[in-house]
Amino acid sequence: MLIIGIAGGTGSGKTTVARSVIGQLDTDKVTFISQDNYYKDQSHLSMAEREKTNYDHPFAFDNELLVEHLNLLKNGQAAYAPVYDFTKHTRSDKTIKLLPNKIIIVEGLFVLYDEKLREMLDIKVFVDTDSDVRILRRVLRDMEERGRSIHSIHQQYLATVKPMHEAFIEPSKKYADLIIPEGGHNEVGIQMLTILTEKHLTGGFKV
Repeated sequence: MLIIGIAGGTGSGKTTVARSVIGQLDTDKVTFISQDNYYKDQSHLSMAEREKTNYDHPFAFDNELLVEHLNLLKNGQAAYAPVYDFTKHTRSDKTIKLLPNKIIIVEGLFVLYDEKLREMLDIKVFVDTDSDVRILRRVLRDMEERGRSIHSIHQQYLATVKPMHEAFIEPSKKYADLIIPEGGHNEVGIQMLTILTEKHLTGGFKV
């Protein structure tokens, strides 16, 4: 089993890179995991309290559960990832069944920041995209997919997104084996990652 971790700032193109690699492989051999599903459950808090949570801090994530699930997959067992409801700021009652596979791709903001999670990765990738591009992508995503207003997005970006990126995400780039500038637009970087993955699938590359 090969576990690939793809990290980077908000709107950097992490998911696009992951999907591009998966699209070039036999998808039946790849299991995709989004760290966004592992935000901590907040059902015990009021909506007002949930809205005060700093969702751009590493502590907002239940990485212990993610590591537990990766260990289950490595041992040939299925795991059930939670599904986070961003409109309610807590987990929904749904889960996603994760199957053990030859290739596991984990994508998220803090995939390279957390030491225990990082130690489980065979290939560590950082998607490096300019901040102005990232914030524009975040605005579109949060308005279209998460029902946020431009005012709330602006406030959150200045209060937590930007400072947390500078404090935690950007420094985690030093742990990357491969840095892909400009995310999904970097066809060469995506092809390099795909080739490494394919070589592992065919037994021509060992980690």
